[in-house]
Amino acid sequence: MKEKEKEKEPAQQQYHQQQHQQQQPQHQQHHQQQQSQQHQQHHQQLEQEMPIGSIGFIMGVTYRKLTALLQQRLKEYEVTPEQWSVLYTIVRSQGLIQKEIADRTHKDKPATTRILDHLEGKGFIYKQVGKQDRRSFLVYSTEKGRKVIEQTIPIEAGMTDIVKSVVSEAELAQVMDILLRIQAHASHMLEQESSE
Repeated sequence: MKEKEKEKEPAQQQYHQQQHQQQQPQHQQHHQQQQSQQHQQHHQQLEQEMPIGSIGFIMGVTYRKLTALLQQRLKEYEVTPEQWSVLYTIVRSQGLIQKEIADRTHKDKPATTRILDHLEGKGFIYKQVGKQDRRSFLVYSTEKGRKVIEQTIPIEAGMTDIVKSVVSEAELAQVMDILLRIQAHASHMLEQESSE
């Protein structure tokens, strides 16, 4: 009897191992289904909380993603995307006053003042009192500032290449045309509502 029982033990162990192996994929599949359901529920919740169908929301998210990528690539040059656009404008047109810089970069006066202070602190620009109007000052780039722009122009241009990698030339031209029309219309509406 004992010998027969010993013969049964390996057979029983083999049976249990087979059952366990069969149950494992089922358990893993069930776990994956649970994770998938949780992900779908989370996505649905986000859709309810955020107006992802809004053009303003989509444009804002896209802008922030591209800006974050550009900031990461400019990091070693000690300049942010916001500062880069101002410094680029100054390098291209020496001797601008603050208002002209603000207009060309589409920034308000407080933001322009803050950026100019940062650029000056980094040694990228310097200011001179205006000859005709001593209440204003003219802004010039230093050699250090010019070199930073020369070195980073390919980085900034590379952002366009990133966009081109997922859209055709025709699609890009269409997107640019649409965005410019939206921008012009929004500017017109802003002027209208500000004057009321």
